[in-house]
Amino acid sequence: MRVMLALVALCLLSAAGALAEVEPGFVPLFNGQDLTGWTGSQYQIEDGVLVCPQEGGGMMLTEREYANFIFRFEVKLSPGGNNGVAIRTPKGGHPSAQGMEIQILDDSAERYANLQPYQFHGSVYGVVPARRGALKPPGEWNTEEIYANGSHIRVTLNDQVIVDADLSQITDEEVVKKHPGIRQASGFLGFIGHGSRIEFRNLRIQELRSDNVPPEGFTALFNGRDLTGWKGLVASPPERAKMTPEQLAAAQEQADQRMRDHWSVQDGALVFDGKGDSLCTARDYGDFCLLVDWKILPAGDSGIYLRGSPQVQIWENPVGSGGLYNNQQNPSQPLRVADRPVGEWNRFRIIMRGERVTVYLNGELVVDNVTLENYWERDKPIYPTGQIELQNHGNTLWFKNVYVRELPTE
Repeated sequence: MRVMLALVALCLLSAAGALAEVEPGFVPLFNGQDLTGWTGSQYQIEDGVLVCPQEGGGMMLTEREYANFIFRFEVKLSPGGNNGVAIRTPKGGHPSAQGMEIQILDDSAERYANLQPYQFHGSVYGVVPARRGALKPPGEWNTEEIYANGSHIRVTLNDQVIVDADLSQITDEEVVKKHPGIRQASGFLGFIGHGSRIEFRNLRIQELRSDNVPPEGFTALFNGRDLTGWKGLVASPPERAKMTPEQLAAAQEQADQRMRDHWSVQDGALVFDGKGDSLCTARDYGDFCLLVDWKILPAGDSGIYLRGSPQVQIWENPVGSGGLYNNQQNPSQPLRVADRPVGEWNRFRIIMRGERVTVYLNGELVVDNVTLENYWERDKPIYPTGQIELQNHGNTLWFKNVYVRELPTE
């Protein structure tokens, strides 16, 4: 009996070694006992470890699809071992073409002396080469993380970033033609055996919220790809009102060029280089609920103009962001500080009805139904409609997940 108990304990310890504790926010993809959750596999399980055998193996995919995620695992290669991680792969498609393949390879083996840079371990196969030097020798365990969020693909091997790419910036027609899967938004995840023994353990995944996909009832003001729906800033509302249609059109053409010179889309975010003017919605809005994520650098300063008027404040300041900075007769400061550390993303939820504005920052109420004063014409109430603006204040800024829901006028 004691012998049996000892054997059971040994088995439990072995399984515990293969299945490390899962980090908060992650869920395991492999239970160490069977292939629940996987399809099409000839892979084997040895002491809680997932093994691609030298003979057979082939392709093993998850039963469900994934879009944006962080996938973490450990991998041990045999000498000259070759495999791959399939991401966003359609069922029946070839991972390195219709999806993407993150290379798994003992690229130190003599047989691979003449590889192309995009074939080394960790590369987005055929598309983005990985940096070398982080892979451990065959027979040792490696920790690997694949971060896929929109067009941003990052591969970290043994705590070293070896790939960090924005696939939207790949415009080589020949590459895109051979690997159309780099534009694939979602698909299956799995492993691609190539006749080598490869071992895997501690497979876990964290799904990420898809950026620039509007919640139900909202419309995306930014599509995550380009500046469609936006225009450059032309003067102030009173000055624009004095222009003839011809003058306004000419000024708008110049402003749009400045916009293209200084605002760009990088990794699914609107990025301002700190040198041009504010970015404006192409159309006007009256009453609305606005969601917008933003990020600043140290000493950053910006804001959200509502109906063309300043502003819901964004800055690094002990007072905190979210206040109606230019108010003189009504409260101008936020009720509390709810900013996240500089360099991290923050989210506004701004509700504007009539002259009054309510602001939530990172889920906390910071402005409660306060009148927004007309900065441009102090003797008049705020304009009934106007453009939404992302304010320039001479520093680098990031915005994404910009959504609006128009509200009926009360």
